[in-house]
Amino acid sequence: MRVAVASDHGGFELKKTVTRYLESQGIEYRDFGTHSAESCDYPDIARALAEAVADGTFDRGIVICGTGIGVSIVANKVPGIRAALCHDTFSAHASREHNNANILAMGERVIGPGLARDVVKVWLETGFEGGRHARRVDKITSIEETFCNGKGL
Repeated sequence: MRVAVASDHGGFELKKTVTRYLESQGIEYRDFGTHSAESCDYPDIARALAEAVADGTFDRGIVICGTGIGVSIVANKVPGIRAALCHDTFSAHASREHNNANILAMGERVIGPGLARDVVKVWLETGFEGGRHARRVDKITSIEETFCNGKGL
C-alpha cells in the first residue's frame, strides 16, 4: 500500500506522529508537506495530496490541519476522492467499510497523538465491504460525474 501524507502548519506535529507510525509498520509513504511549522495555505497541500490519490499514484492519503475540516473540504473537491474526517476509531472503520474513503482527514487541535495512531491503524487495516455499500458509493460517484461534466443542477 502506498500512502500520501500531508499537513499544513496546524497539523505539522501530528503529521510527524503519523509518519513515524507508518515507518514503524513498514508502510510506504510520501510526505507532500508542509515541512515546517511556518504558516502555509492548506488548500495547496490538500489539493496536491488529493490529486495524487485520485490519479492512482497513491492508494490512500492522510491529510491533517488544525481541525481537519479545511483539508477535508478541499480534498473532497477533487473528483474521485472520498475524504473522511475521523477523530475516533469507529468513524475510521465505518468510513472505510461503508464509504470506501480513500483519504483520512484529522485535526491536530482535536485529537491526541495516541488516538491518532489508533485511528490511522484502523483506517489502514479496514477494507471496503462492498455489497449494498458499493451501490451507495456508486451513487456518490454519479453525483460527482454529473457536476464535473458541467450538467450541474
